[in-house]
Amino acid sequence: MPTSSKPPSGPHRGGRPSPSQSSSQRGGRPHHRPEKTAPDRTSPDLGPDGVPQVSLLRRGVERWQAGHPWIYRADLNGDPGLQGGEVVRVTDGRGWFIGKAFYSRQSKIALRWLSYDDVAVDADFFRQKFQSALDLRQRALPGETTYRLIHGEADGIPGLVVDRYGDYLSVQFLVPATEQRKVLIADLLEELLKPRGIVNRSDVGVRNLEGLMPEKGLLRGQLPGPISFDEGLVRVRADLLEGQKTGAFLDQRENHVMAAQYAHGEALDCFSYVGGFALQLASRAKSVTAVEISDLASAQLRENAAANKLTNVNVVVANAFDFLRDAVDEGRKFDTIVLDPPSFAKNKDAIAAAVRGYKEINLRAMQLLRPGGILITASCTYHVDEQAFEDMLASAAADARRRLQIIERRGAGKDHPVLLNLRETRYLKCFVLRVL
Repeated sequence: MPTSSKPPSGPHRGGRPSPSQSSSQRGGRPHHRPEKTAPDRTSPDLGPDGVPQVSLLRRGVERWQAGHPWIYRADLNGDPGLQGGEVVRVTDGRGWFIGKAFYSRQSKIALRWLSYDDVAVDADFFRQKFQSALDLRQRALPGETTYRLIHGEADGIPGLVVDRYGDYLSVQFLVPATEQRKVLIADLLEELLKPRGIVNRSDVGVRNLEGLMPEKGLLRGQLPGPISFDEGLVRVRADLLEGQKTGAFLDQRENHVMAAQYAHGEALDCFSYVGGFALQLASRAKSVTAVEISDLASAQLRENAAANKLTNVNVVVANAFDFLRDAVDEGRKFDTIVLDPPSFAKNKDAIAAAVRGYKEINLRAMQLLRPGGILITASCTYHVDEQAFEDMLASAAADARRRLQIIERRGAGKDHPVLLNLRETRYLKCFVLRVL
């Protein structure tokens, strides 16, 4: 049974000191005295239930109690002597239990929160998390069968992404703890949803930071080829094995559908990929120019347009930066423009360059819009937060000598919940602007 239903509010909440702690440690130390770092261990310290224990320095304890789900290696009280992938008991410097977490040995993020309570992290634990996540999607998106089922930390299972495409699931195992539990996770997903196939799309660079090699392939069942799913008024094909991310950009689904509401006249969609925005625009606009640099994605976009009997989509294989610059030089004008580029910054060092890139494409788009025109502009770079993105838009508007209204500020869909105290889960920004 849980020792507490609430997170600990101070160092005296949440459990007893472990037997391995001395009586002087149980008594605590005045906070103004410098901490002594524990020596690195060659074998792990075990709690009363046999689960390895990891002790935190004061800064780590404060971060944990403030609600942040990540603890960095520098905030551990010595090396716990673990291999990585373990579920561990987390204690403060005096040995008081304060929660459980996944442990990573190679990543800078050493601990990822699982629970404030002293519960067993077993099949029942994950089963309850999966069921809770499914209940949320069924309540928030009634009747839908295409959505993100598990959104990592935001659904209480760090290092795991599960996207549902009807009868098929696409999964990413991003940390050693979920990688080592692939069989259990697949078993529970089959029990819960009875999918026809489960695809492993762990072909992402972030695994390298965890000491894991990128990988992809069919994990369970069968996959007959590209699958189709509905987005509003259009039907989209996705390749779960070879497509971007887990097959499609599910985080933009609600924004894709929203775009049709504003589409009118001559529309331009840059960074189109397979047509998530372009197809929606085409359902309302007179014509759509869809710009995509990939030959393969462009071909899939044309197939999607044909499958939906949308004859007003012109696919242009080109670099979007070059297309926008040339369109301005040629004096072209549009009534609706969508900008949905890939991330421009993979780390904090690239923020300045990312903002310059965003400003360039948005400034050009503003110059191309007729009065009353709509600009739908997005960023999936979490290093550039919403305020920085809005500031960039204001600067671009000033340089373009255009006045714009903000009609909507949006983010990812309801199937991508944001975890309070973890800003990284609020990575997607989407603004709807109108030129005066």
